[in-house]
Amino acid sequence: METVTRVEIMRTGHLGRWAAVTAALLLTGACSQVTGLAGVNATSPSTPPATSPPAAAQTGESAEPTAEHQAAEQPPKGDDPVKVPPPKLSKYEYTFPVKGCKTTYQRQLLVLPKTTIWAPQGCAFVAPIGGVVDEVNLQNNWSPATDAGAAREGKFVTIIGEDGVRYLGGHLDTIADGVRPGVKVKAGQLLGRVGRTGNARDTGPNLYFAISWKTGPAYWWVRRGMVEPWDYLDAWATGNRTYSPREKTLALRGKLGETPACAVQCGGTKKVPQAGKTQEPKPKRTDKGVVTVTPSIAPFGQQ
Repeated sequence: METVTRVEIMRTGHLGRWAAVTAALLLTGACSQVTGLAGVNATSPSTPPATSPPAAAQTGESAEPTAEHQAAEQPPKGDDPVKVPPPKLSKYEYTFPVKGCKTTYQRQLLVLPKTTIWAPQGCAFVAPIGGVVDEVNLQNNWSPATDAGAAREGKFVTIIGEDGVRYLGGHLDTIADGVRPGVKVKAGQLLGRVGRTGNARDTGPNLYFAISWKTGPAYWWVRRGMVEPWDYLDAWATGNRTYSPREKTLALRGKLGETPACAVQCGGTKKVPQAGKTQEPKPKRTDKGVVTVTPSIAPFGQQ
């Protein structure tokens, strides 16, 4: 009986120890799955870590991106650029003096403060600003034998703009009908056609374009150009139609006076006939108009 009791006690002790060991192992396994031991991965190194299923698989959604997702990933399209008009620099409005033709022109001072606008024969020379016609030269009086300064522009038209500035277009082939001194014109109105009269006879057709102030016809060198024009041409050609030469012209006239002395290309060049050659005859007049001037324009600066 005593022997049986001992066996039962031993069996009970072994079972208790096995139960304790088993419980400890289960508790350790549970803890290692949650947090793992310090410095030791809870997953066996030989077993690749389990990857989480895609969000779509977890939630049961389709793997294809929705229209909303695509819209969220696409950057929004920008608005069309806002077109800002150029600043208004004066109360006057101008237009480029050659209309309807491709042109080029010089942007540097060569001999006189003027520019040569190269354009095909017959292109329209138009008023760069509204104003009144001042001088009209219907006669091409230039001769290479004398190269008189007053005749170098050939057929030309000048206007006194509403800004008080005088504008010259020379080397014209023809003068537009009705253009005569005292006639009011609008900006862009036809004044003549580009040609090769005057000392442009041996060059390509072009427009001699000059800016100055009003004087009498005896002071033709003032008419030929006093203010450099290319900055204004650049502005008028690119859309800034209110860039005005008025202030600069006023300032220069105040400095030099209304009728300054001629300083550049003042005299002609009278050529002496060579032996065996005959001098080119002076061109004959074909019409009555040469240069006419209207005195009805207010003095410069009083407009």
